[in-house]
Amino acid sequence: MSAVVVTAYNPEWPRCFAGVRAELHRVFAPLPVAVEHIGSTAVAGLAAKPVIDVLLGADSLRSIESKIPALGERGYSYVAKYERELPLRRYFVKSAATPFRIHLHAVEQGSRLWQEHLAFRDALRADAALRAQYQSLKLRLAEAFAADKSAYTSAKSPFIVAALAAILGNVHAG
Repeated sequence: MSAVVVTAYNPEWPRCFAGVRAELHRVFAPLPVAVEHIGSTAVAGLAAKPVIDVLLGADSLRSIESKIPALGERGYSYVAKYERELPLRRYFVKSAATPFRIHLHAVEQGSRLWQEHLAFRDALRADAALRAQYQSLKLRLAEAFAADKSAYTSAKSPFIVAALAAILGNVHAG
């Protein structure tokens, strides 16, 4: 397994994302898609693994799947192995030709996955205390699970689930 490395926030992350967004709009044209920067690299000041997480929202999984060959031509590797756990997501990884590794999470726009990713990102951007708690957790877990990315990711899950319950509970209550 590769090492878990969490680094200080890098202002290059949003610039890299902007290039990825432009590329994805070209790939999917003329289909209308929304492309959002998610994950820790999307939150100014938050330490993160240097991986640009991108959320692509399309009208259907079929629209996304129709672009698998075009994405492959641009260096995005389709990774089907997680579809048993997340059947409503298509996942791609791009490692070459960009300064940072790219993880593309393609879902139906407006779906539960779409809403949860954006809600968590927006809460981290808006709430300094939540952001500090999450960063502290990530740094502790990166040390504890330095050689196991899967364990690191799993160990973050309870925090994210609890935060989403509070965030989405507030959204639904309002």
